[in-house]
Amino acid sequence: MAANQEQPASKEEQIGFHKGALSTLAKERQELARILQIVEQLMQMHIGELKEMGVDLQAQATSEEDKPKQKKPIEDIL
Repeated sequence: MAANQEQPASKEEQIGFHKGALSTLAKERQELARILQIVEQLMQMHIGELKEMGVDLQAQATSEEDKPKQKKPIEDIL
């Protein structure tokens, strides 16, 4: 066998590789969930401030629904 050809990984190496990948991906998922939570908190804070200023985003979203257009998400109204 030539020196530049790779030997197939053993079953134990393959298992280790997949377990390591799953561990890394689980940590990435946790971080993404944390980021989403922060974004949601910031959005709620801004919505609250707008409500205090007399801007009702829900009413605006509802009035947009009355039009024959497709319903827009609240983010599009901002």
